[in-house]
Amino acid sequence: MTSSQPLLQSHGSVQELAKELKLSVPDRYVQEHQEPITFLFNSSLPSIPVIDMNDLINILGTDMDQLKNLQSVCHEWGIFQLVNHGVDKLLVEKMKKEMVEFFKIPIEEKMKYKLTGGEYEGYGQTILHAQGQKVDWADRFFMITNPVHRRKSNLLPEFPPSLRDTLENYLQELQKLAMTLFTLIGQAVAINKPEMLQTFEDGMQSVRMTYYPPCPQPDLVIGLTPHSDAAGITILLQVNDIEGLQVKKDGIWLPVTFLPDAFVVNVGDILEIMSNGVYNSIEHRVTVNATQERISLAMFFNPKLEAEVGPAKSLLKNTRNPPLYRTLVMEQYLKEFFSRKLNGKTFLEKMKIKNGET
Repeated sequence: MTSSQPLLQSHGSVQELAKELKLSVPDRYVQEHQEPITFLFNSSLPSIPVIDMNDLINILGTDMDQLKNLQSVCHEWGIFQLVNHGVDKLLVEKMKKEMVEFFKIPIEEKMKYKLTGGEYEGYGQTILHAQGQKVDWADRFFMITNPVHRRKSNLLPEFPPSLRDTLENYLQELQKLAMTLFTLIGQAVAINKPEMLQTFEDGMQSVRMTYYPPCPQPDLVIGLTPHSDAAGITILLQVNDIEGLQVKKDGIWLPVTFLPDAFVVNVGDILEIMSNGVYNSIEHRVTVNATQERISLAMFFNPKLEAEVGPAKSLLKNTRNPPLYRTLVMEQYLKEFFSRKLNGKTFLEKMKIKNGET
C-alpha cells in the first residue's frame, strides 16, 4: 500500500537501538536487494574532483578556462570538494562540536523535536510512504531554515542557545557561499546572472543533521538510501572523520574521502533541470561503520517557493535548444518530491518531457 502522506513512525531512535544491539539487525532495517556496499580497495579508483574557490573568485568569473572546468566537473561528476571556501574555520569547528553535543543529549530531550504524523520536519528516522518500507540506519533532524517565516516554532527557536546561535551564523555564511556558487555555475552554462539571482536569492533553504550509529552487520543496512537531491545544490560538512558517503559514477559506487577543511558540494536535480540536462545531479548513498558513529550536516539550497523550476529561459534563448524537462512552481515541485520515497533518480525522470509531450 502506498500513501501520498508520510506514515507515523511507531519506533524511537536508531541511536538508542544501536546501544542495545548485540548481534543481529532487526528485519525492518535489512536491505535485501541493495547493491553491494563493500569492495576491495583499489588505488586506481577515481576520486571526486577538487575545486579551489580562490581560483574562481580571483578571476571574477571571467576566466573561461576556469568556467569550462567548473562546467565539466558539474557535467561529468555532479559533485566536487570545495577548498578555500572562505567560511571561517573556527565557526566550522564550533559547528562540528555543537553537532556532536546535540546527538549526545538524552533521547528524551531530542524527542522534544520529534517528527509527527504528516510532517517532514523534526527529529526521527526514515519517512515512511508504504507499509513494510525498509528503514535507513540513521537518525536525522530535518528542518526548513529559510524563508524565516516558514520556520517551525518548536524546532530551531527551541534549540539549546549555543547550538542555535552557532547554526544561525553557519547558515548565514553558507547562504553567501551558495549564492556565489550559483552565479558561477550558472555563468558556466550560459544562464544569465539576473535569472540565477531571481531564482535563488533568499530562496528556500533547509538543513539535515544526520547521525549514523555503528552497526554490527553494516553490509545488511544502508545509512542513506541511494538518491539524488531535489535541491539546487547541497553543501555537506562531514562532522567527524568516519567515512561513509559514496557516489555512483559510471555504474560504480565510489567512496568519498573528505579533504581537511573542505565542503562537498553536489549538483541537485533542480540544477540539472535548469541547465536543461547539461549538468548531472549525482546519485549518492551512505554506508555505515561496524564500530564507529558518523555525523554529517547537509544544507540544501533551492529556488524561492514561488519560483518556477524548469529549464532556464536565458539558457534556452542562448542555446536555442528545446526544453527537456517540465516546469513546476517550486512549492508544487517539493510536494511531489516529498510524496515519494527516495529511489535513485526516479523523480528526476518523472520531470523529463517524453516524446510527444509539449
